[in-house]
Amino acid sequence: MRTKPNIAIIGVGNTAYGNFPEEDSNSLAVKAFKNALLDANIQAKDIDGIVTHRVGNYQKICEMTGINPEFISIQPPNGRLCGVSIQIAALALMTGQAKTIALFYGNDGKSGGSKYGGKSDRYDTAAEQLWFPYGMTSPGAVNALMFQRHCELYGTTSEDLAQIAVAIRYHAQLNPQAVLRKPMTIQDHQSSKMICAPLRLFDYCQINDGGIAMIMTTNDRAIDYAKQPVYIRGFGQASSLANGIVSEDFNWGPMNRVAQYIYSDSGIERSELDGIMIYDNFTPSVIFGLEGFGFCKQGEGGDFVKGNRLRLNGPLPLNTSGGHLSESYMQGWNLNIEAIRQIRGECDVRQIKDAKHIQYIAPGPVSTSIIYSAEKHR
Repeated sequence: MRTKPNIAIIGVGNTAYGNFPEEDSNSLAVKAFKNALLDANIQAKDIDGIVTHRVGNYQKICEMTGINPEFISIQPPNGRLCGVSIQIAALALMTGQAKTIALFYGNDGKSGGSKYGGKSDRYDTAAEQLWFPYGMTSPGAVNALMFQRHCELYGTTSEDLAQIAVAIRYHAQLNPQAVLRKPMTIQDHQSSKMICAPLRLFDYCQINDGGIAMIMTTNDRAIDYAKQPVYIRGFGQASSLANGIVSEDFNWGPMNRVAQYIYSDSGIERSELDGIMIYDNFTPSVIFGLEGFGFCKQGEGGDFVKGNRLRLNGPLPLNTSGGHLSESYMQGWNLNIEAIRQIRGECDVRQIKDAKHIQYIAPGPVSTSIIYSAEKHR
């Protein structure tokens, strides 16, 4: 029997996003952490556990912050491990390994020249063995191939992807921190440079430098802190790693498995969600995620995203900060803190009215999801 989480977020923080050659991943993560401490109105000495993702050195993080943790977890740089990192922290708290855990994320990809592809980049897979000889040298190429199959099977089009990119850019225009805020139209998307057919320039995320931090504790302790806590009502993960990097079923399999229990565990139905945050490293990921988690039938994602359904004040607002496509590619972390801030009511002109329940979804060979809520389990 699955245990319901009793976990709350009591502080979040981030840096600006952009190109900061004077910083490294450690310093960016620590700057975000200091902002999270201010947000929670606590001190570093109150932290007894850390989880790091993509930072250069966990020991350096401890030296820079003065933390001697009772619990440590270090995650590799893959973006799919954002949700995994949050779940590891939750499980550690639920089993008493720590009382208050800080999660550190730092990314200096922009100033470091990260390309996420090319013949010298293996992006932590064995892709070179089978795919690189055919030009499949990047995650973008993998997503392009999967989306091409979706188009052939279901009639999905590049114009459907444009609906996603334009909706997310609209939200970025409302966010002063977003890197890309210039208005975009469907025609702008369709006229943008072809990168890996059928994906165009505006189907790709924005690689930048930045840091993000979260502070988590158990529900019973959360009431003692400065702000109204945001509760984790459900979380989960599943994978299809044995099937390789190109999924013939668009990774529906692991997403379906997570969907089967996350709504039951949380006690929150899809119809009760006030918004969703889908890992938009590429626009097709949104379609795959919507289908995989049952917001529409398999193959109907292209029709589902049409109109204003995904815009603020629409039925299912998507990535209201501007997401990875327009705010910054922070490998899921900016989507999670946006969900938390939405539930707190801190998002100003991009605020979802009366937001109470928001779901984070990361499609892929490791699929993860978290449901955040203003209300804890009864």
